Amino acid sequence: MLPLIGAVPLFIIGIVLLIKGSDILVEGSSKTALRFGMPVFIISAVIIGFGTSAPELTVSVGAGLENEAGISLGNIVGSCIANIFLILGIAAIIKPVKIKNHGIRKESMIVLLSSIVLLLFAIGGLLDDYHLLGGAIFLLLFIGSLYVFVQSAKQQKQNFDMNNKDNLNRYVLLIILGIIGVLLGAWLLIESTISIATALNIPSFFIALSVIAVGTSLPELMVTITASRKDASDITLGNILGSNVFNIFLILGLSALLIPLDPLKEINSIIFLLIATICLFVFLYTGTTLNKKVGLIFLIAYILFICYSAMFI
Repeated sequence: MLPLIGAVPLFIIGIVLLIKGSDILVEGSSKTALRFGMPVFIISAVIIGFGTSAPELTVSVGAGLENEAGISLGNIVGSCIANIFLILGIAAIIKPVKIKNHGIRKESMIVLLSSIVLLLFAIGGLLDDYHLLGGAIFLLLFIGSLYVFVQSAKQQKQNFDMNNKDNLNRYVLLIILGIIGVLLGAWLLIESTISIATALNIPSFFIALSVIAVGTSLPELMVTITASRKDASDITLGNILGSNVFNIFLILGLSALLIPLDPLKEINSIIFLLIATICLFVFLYTGTTLNKKVGLIFLIAYILFICYSAMFI
């Protein structure tokens, strides 16, 4: 167990490594995908979505290996809420997010399904007493979701990058360096968080739900802000929605295979995630533009959620 004075710097270093490592990983993954002519939708929803979820993957699975269920679950739930209310809120304030692609609506239905299944599994004990079964089902649902994404992507035109053929080795190197940075950052973040929570007598779930969740969501935030400025709504929404599917079905699925997640202790946060997902689903399914007013409402909702969570420390 690290002393508090040593844990805080390691916590900051862990966040920095996660951000930088994820940034490098996303760049390498997206450029490799473009190099082989993969369409924009699959890049945003699958390649970039997976790349920006790498911090959540390493933190939550790593926490599972450390038998820290609070961090494992709190990081995912908090990150998914931050993706919707915090990150999309900021994106909408920068520039209205327009619904341009009908495939995104299909993806929004899968995201809604993931939140509903998470709540039902939490209530039914499939992430606690029967966590192995729940984890296995989550992984199967992830495979099914990935299949739907790929089939949707095939309906779009492919954008081939015939230039920079000699840079493929560089892109692969970026992916490797990004993975190393993310893994090291996640390890530092887990160890320092456990030490800080113990020293301050703060539940590890709350730290994971707030600070770690925001930290591991920063890659999504950077990608989203860049896409918003370039008026690339497909990338903005595809990244966020794809990331939430990866978070719940893949990462929580893997975590549940390791340890019981005891979700009933944090059922209010899971319910809030479902509410956030329903709000987003309504906008996407109806094709309503997420304007600055909506973005501000999303941000206020996120702040209220954090304040509410802090009341029960």
